[in-house]
Amino acid sequence: MAHPAGEAETGDLRVDFDRRLRLEFHGSRITSDAGLLAFRELDDALGLTGMAGDALADSRTGRNSRHSLMAQFRQSVFGRLAGYEDVNDADRLGVDPAMRWIVGGQAVMGQAASTSQMGRFETEVLAKEANVTALADLSGRWIDVVHAGRPTNVVVLDMDSSVSPTHGEQEGTAYNGHFGCTCYHPLFVFNQFGDLERCSLRSGNVHSADGWRDVLEPVVARYRGGAIKRRFFRGDAAFALPDLYDFLEAEGYNYAIRLKANPALQRQIAHLLKRPVGRPPSHVRRLYASFRYQAGSWSRKRRVVAKVEWHPGELYPRVGFIVTNLARGADRVVVFYNQRGTAEQYIKEGKNAVKWTRLSCRTMRGNAVRLQLHALAVSGISCAGWHNG
Repeated sequence: MAHPAGEAETGDLRVDFDRRLRLEFHGSRITSDAGLLAFRELDDALGLTGMAGDALADSRTGRNSRHSLMAQFRQSVFGRLAGYEDVNDADRLGVDPAMRWIVGGQAVMGQAASTSQMGRFETEVLAKEANVTALADLSGRWIDVVHAGRPTNVVVLDMDSSVSPTHGEQEGTAYNGHFGCTCYHPLFVFNQFGDLERCSLRSGNVHSADGWRDVLEPVVARYRGGAIKRRFFRGDAAFALPDLYDFLEAEGYNYAIRLKANPALQRQIAHLLKRPVGRPPSHVRRLYASFRYQAGSWSRKRRVVAKVEWHPGELYPRVGFIVTNLARGADRVVVFYNQRGTAEQYIKEGKNAVKWTRLSCRTMRGNAVRLQLHALAVSGISCAGWHNG
């Protein structure tokens, strides 16, 4: 019986290229994006685009539906995957041999959607409220398909925000003092494999953790029960929120979240903040402490881990605090927390590889659609990595 992820019960995942496709050398019909054909075959094998076809509603009628919803969805996602982050490239891509085969349908023997058609598709069809919600759910559904083929019993979620600079009078744009520019302020959740679980576009002047529940709760809900036995969460000091602690504890998550220093915390480690007697060594001294602490807004006491570093040539120590419910040693808690830095690298990859900061629509919802399409391009790369790994 066929495996739900497109694999046989015994044997590796197989792809079956269209036999009509031939490789020839004609200068007038050349493409630089032939590598996308492998992604399309993987898409067919896993049924990723098919999920989009089932989830998205097509509001077009008459001649506006010359290209199917799935065909234009492929063109949107695969175009971004190839580095074409704007629909301005659609006219040229519409006659590109590789893109026509990827889009499929009438485009194979004719032409894919034009710039105007793609613009209407993304800003009108996909911008419907129900479709925006469906797009936000798709990344998680794609990840579930991949995990079905390669199960894991551990999930580590990293939450972080980022900046997408804006220009002109785009809806929702605002000045952000931390980033020093007018921007949007999107929120992301990644897992330990670098898969983008979910994201959300927000106005530029909101707090880094604003709307955390709307983004995190659907991800947590997907991992309830099933094969996942151990669940972890990491976040920087922006996510040091009592409501978030309570939520994670109720869901059975172990967490490590950075705390901003304050006098009460520093009094707990006063003995470590005194400069050591004698000649300073040429290497970094690292000291750790663990204690129970309850802030005024917390419902109860929680464990706090402190790290104090004395660096050669520096007069004062570098101090950091982490609130956690992990039972491991203080030094291991710090190591686990520091691994959240990989999420920042995943965000950089999204900015540089698929250019998801290119949000040039006038409306907030139009830019939310663009962000989700970029996110799905990243998810497509992750799915390919899972099956090639």
